[in-house]
Amino acid sequence: MNPTETILPGRTPATTHAAESVAEALLGRTLRPSSGTPRPALPPARRGGAVTAGGARQAGPPVWSVDGAGPVELDADDEQAVQAACGLMEVHGRATGAPEPLVADYVSTVTGVLAAQGATAALLAARRGHPRARVRTSLAQGALLAVTQYLAAATAEGPQDPAPGGTGLATLTTADGVLIEIETLDPLAWSGFWQRLGVRARTAGRGWLPFQQRFATAACPLPAELRAAVRAHGLRAVRQAGEAHGVSVAEAGEATAAPRDLAPWTVEPARPSDGLSRGAPPGRSGTAAGAGPLPLSGLRVVESARRVQGPMAGHVLRLLGADVVRVEPPGGDPMRGLPPLAGGCSVRFSALNHGKRVAEADLTTRRGRDTVRELVSRADVFLHNWAPGKARTLGLDAGDLHAVAPRLVYASASGFGAALGPTPPTGTDYLAQVHGGLAAALRPVDRPPAPSLMTVTDVLGGLVLAQAVLAGLLAREETRRGCRVASSLLSAAALVPRPPRRVRLTPLDRPLPTADGLLHLGAEARRQPGEVARAVLAAGPASVAGRLRTGGTEEWLAGLREAGLPAVRVRTDLAALATDPAFGRAVLPPDERVPYARPASPWTFEEDGR
Repeated sequence: MNPTETILPGRTPATTHAAESVAEALLGRTLRPSSGTPRPALPPARRGGAVTAGGARQAGPPVWSVDGAGPVELDADDEQAVQAACGLMEVHGRATGAPEPLVADYVSTVTGVLAAQGATAALLAARRGHPRARVRTSLAQGALLAVTQYLAAATAEGPQDPAPGGTGLATLTTADGVLIEIETLDPLAWSGFWQRLGVRARTAGRGWLPFQQRFATAACPLPAELRAAVRAHGLRAVRQAGEAHGVSVAEAGEATAAPRDLAPWTVEPARPSDGLSRGAPPGRSGTAAGAGPLPLSGLRVVESARRVQGPMAGHVLRLLGADVVRVEPPGGDPMRGLPPLAGGCSVRFSALNHGKRVAEADLTTRRGRDTVRELVSRADVFLHNWAPGKARTLGLDAGDLHAVAPRLVYASASGFGAALGPTPPTGTDYLAQVHGGLAAALRPVDRPPAPSLMTVTDVLGGLVLAQAVLAGLLAREETRRGCRVASSLLSAAALVPRPPRRVRLTPLDRPLPTADGLLHLGAEARRQPGEVARAVLAAGPASVAGRLRTGGTEEWLAGLREAGLPAVRVRTDLAALATDPAFGRAVLPPDERVPYARPASPWTFEEDGR
């Protein structure tokens, strides 16, 4: 199947087909230089054994595979079932008050990137002297990784989220009926924008905290006065208010299409004028296998990043074995103080940054920038998600750092790259969903298009950035030179397969209420509505919905399973994942060292004895 072919959730012949298509597409790009010409020395990855080239049998890349449930002991073996069982429906539905499926194949895309990462990391390890490995991941592990921060917050003791409770999307409606998203990270810009629309400063101030904390809470209970103020103005007036105060305004339309011809990442070799020819030291080569069993053992990453996208990339590289050093401002990253806290540190922050070493440096000073150069001189990778132009202003762009580390993989992440011109909107998750077509594609046709307030592109963007780094490291193995790699939230959003038009869900595609909770049918059951009706209505005449409400979830799950119809309980309490025996091999419970639950590593690496 062409990886760009439309795939509807839960309706593919093989439940992992969408994930496999994404993995194959990314591996194909990873094993080719930016020009698209195949590298003869690196044959395309396969899910099978050795690769034949030119009539001779050669040792191929690692064998990789994608399962449905993987180590999770449930009938959660398709896109929507794992969304239900692993808590994504609950997080996505917080803003609207009830668990809701993400309509597009989001979990499959996350899992496809994970499969590509595992295969690429194992290939790198083999090139560096490690034994050849078989790599396995699953949709359930991809889903759990996607809710890493929400799981940490749910299982931390003490005060929870600082934002007021409640539901609500951040999407607003103008007087001419246009749905819009606004974005700013500046409280003064926020206040000025609303005052221009006739809102008092005190009222605007009440909306700032829920607006900023929607990244953490997945809901945005804005004061009614703010929504009313936008409804009193047309789109043009709202845009003018945004332009006057530096607030980005984007229209959330019905189009599901992703940006065309947008590569997930780019790779550019270091210029010959950088590095050795300028008298720089040789730098690290990363060719020898490091001490440790993981594929990136012995490699070092320097990370200067905030929020989710960049730290997620560093988190993944650390899980693969890299030594990651975070550069933080004096006193530490301000995100360390975001509740809930454990041991004096935000568990949301720690969930993506635990296990990384920290070096403090004030990048506005020469001494701080020299600290970064010193760290980079002993590193294999430098990654950041700074605002556009900041690297050049600081003198820490790719050319500057290749001068001290010629074999460095320099990785930069952004919101939109160059896709939206020289002055892009604020590069955050929700605007990337709008411009990437996901605001419409993730919701069914009977719901207004609106971004999910779960950080879907931040997580996926971090994973794509990590894969870009792995592609750069693989290129370095061949060229013995450093390179620059770049990705964006928009390029990550474009990876998600989605239909050409918004999807209409049937009642069986949504969570079904029982007497004590919700259940969700697996793909095979959703394809057989008649069989489901017969199994549920066997006790007597009634509607399916009415009959389900007469029994408990576990009772119905057992009955459906006996009828050969897979189904799962819809997870509405993420904290329970840490104590559910079915997740015992997939979720690590809180302990004295890490006082919150977190997903186990999403890959299994086994020595390949072929």
